[in-house]
Amino acid sequence: MASIDEQILKTAKEVVIKFIECGRLSPSGFAEAFQNIYRTVEETVKSVRPAAPLPPSEPPKEPAPRGRARNA
Repeated sequence: MASIDEQILKTAKEVVIKFIECGRLSPSGFAEAFQNIYRTVEETVKSVRPAAPLPPSEPPKEPAPRGRARNA
């Protein structure tokens, strides 16, 4: 698995590329947009605290053995 910084870099790059593809950004604005998007993604990712670990779960219980049905 890639490091967090590598994932942030890839995400920022993909966002900027999508903006260019959609016509919301010209290729000449890549550098400035990339810096802003990278910083935003990085701040967002690194500001999230990991969730508290879940308590250990109990192992699944085995179903009760089935007996033969009696004819009444």
